[in-house]
Amino acid sequence: MHHRRTFLLTCAGSALAAGREFRCDVAIIGGGTGGVAAALAALRDGLRVVLTEETDWIGGQLTSQMVPPDEHPWVEQFGGTRLYREYRSRIRAYYRDHYPLTVEARGRWNLNPGDGSVSRITHEPHVSTAVLDAMLARYVSGGQLTILRDTVPVRADVTGDKIRAVTVRHKSGVERTISAPYFIDATEQGDLLPLTGTEFVTGFESRKETGEPHAPAEAQPDNIQSFTVCFAVDYVAGEDHTIDKPRDYAFWRDYVPAMKPAWPGKLLSWSMSNPVTLQPRDVMFDPSAEHNPPGKLNLFIYRRIANKRNFAPGAYAGDVSLINWPQNDYWLGNLHNNTPAEAAKHLEGGKQLSLSLLYWMQTETPRPDGGQGWKGLRLRGDLAGTEDGMAKYPYIRESRRIRAEVTVVEQHVGLDARMKATGLSRDRVTAEEYADSVGIGSYRIDLHPSSGGDNYIDVSSLPFQIPLGALIPRRVENLLAASKNLGVTHITNGCYRLHPVEWNIGEAAGAVAAEAVRTGHPPRHIRNSKPLLTALQTRLTAQGLELAWPRVTAR
Repeated sequence: MHHRRTFLLTCAGSALAAGREFRCDVAIIGGGTGGVAAALAALRDGLRVVLTEETDWIGGQLTSQMVPPDEHPWVEQFGGTRLYREYRSRIRAYYRDHYPLTVEARGRWNLNPGDGSVSRITHEPHVSTAVLDAMLARYVSGGQLTILRDTVPVRADVTGDKIRAVTVRHKSGVERTISAPYFIDATEQGDLLPLTGTEFVTGFESRKETGEPHAPAEAQPDNIQSFTVCFAVDYVAGEDHTIDKPRDYAFWRDYVPAMKPAWPGKLLSWSMSNPVTLQPRDVMFDPSAEHNPPGKLNLFIYRRIANKRNFAPGAYAGDVSLINWPQNDYWLGNLHNNTPAEAAKHLEGGKQLSLSLLYWMQTETPRPDGGQGWKGLRLRGDLAGTEDGMAKYPYIRESRRIRAEVTVVEQHVGLDARMKATGLSRDRVTAEEYADSVGIGSYRIDLHPSSGGDNYIDVSSLPFQIPLGALIPRRVENLLAASKNLGVTHITNGCYRLHPVEWNIGEAAGAVAAEAVRTGHPPRHIRNSKPLLTALQTRLTAQGLELAWPRVTAR
């Protein structure tokens, strides 16, 4: 084995010089949250890795999509991998090392830079970029890892049930071919699946296929969760940072969603559907406030990524908040079930919605003091790393999904569906137990309004496991899923799509690829052989992946 790896390193080095071909142990297509975790796992086990990324920032949800981590309440103690907790610790260390924190903030072991109410670690996306780059740096320097940024897959060489190579294209137009015994699809929308002929599903499966209580009678392949073009703003009192009126502002200012069940009025307002009850819910927006008032949600604080009171006076002109709310969810079309031209039209529509929301907040939104608009809201394109101020990549909630060896359905993880399926009471029921578990996660089944006109589907779920079978396609032998493209449904995607779960999915995929290279057995064989599966799970546990939950309650 040692001689083989030396051979691959030599070939990869010469290919890098030539600039057209790469050979490696595992090719990871997509450098988002799951892709980075997959790379770290494979590198930890000594594999030679090529990692591609569509933007110039690795990290996906955490960075180019600008979404602060959505996490379950136990994440500081358990319910995530050791490597994910290291990432979180490095975020806090980065602020302590590089930012002028107050003495009080510096002394908090659980420092939350933004003190946003959505997460215990709301922070600026470029900090995640720096931390993830640092976690991979030694492998890049040692020649074990090659990262191809601004690069997308365009073709695949497939023979029978095996992928031989994938051709990727840099934004400059230069193409390179990556050959490997194993490939991992960690793209945001399952882009490798159609290129390789891997069987997949999109949108909403039918109740006939899945038996899920919340599924429709007929399949709806184009009914996909909304995406969001996120952006960051700070608030500088007394200044005017009003942007030019967006091209589509008139449309979005007057837009009333046509939803089932109904949305309570205009999208650009502070009245929205309660995700759980679907009744009207009033929120507020006040960028000058320090805290949420009793019984109210101030959206500016919800995803605040920099609380200026955690830093030395003058370090920040104002608090910084990340705008990823129902008011800028885009559901008038989707991105991966369309022609490139249609997808581009909808992406631009998502940007116009976000710009229109900002302009409305700057000029027309009602203020608590009776005035209109917050002119001091400043678009922070510098924090997004873009000229237009919007995130480098839209926040993708739903991907193409493999037809997998195991598909997780609502009856496996939904609280009410699980109680009905098992006959057990709320205090005794647990999620489906998988003998091939490679990780765990927890989040509500949280589906945002969709391109099919559905309002929220938000139901309680049980802490769950990630079965290895959900990472393995039914037919293709050397491909693994490492993101939202695993074997889940439109419904269960709602609880498998969050940051620590995607990280765990990716880390497990990288570790499984390493085990396949090490043993010479493909993932399907490992899963179906009890001795091989036990050996894999033993290694995963030793590497800090938790495979089962202690007794905790539903969310």
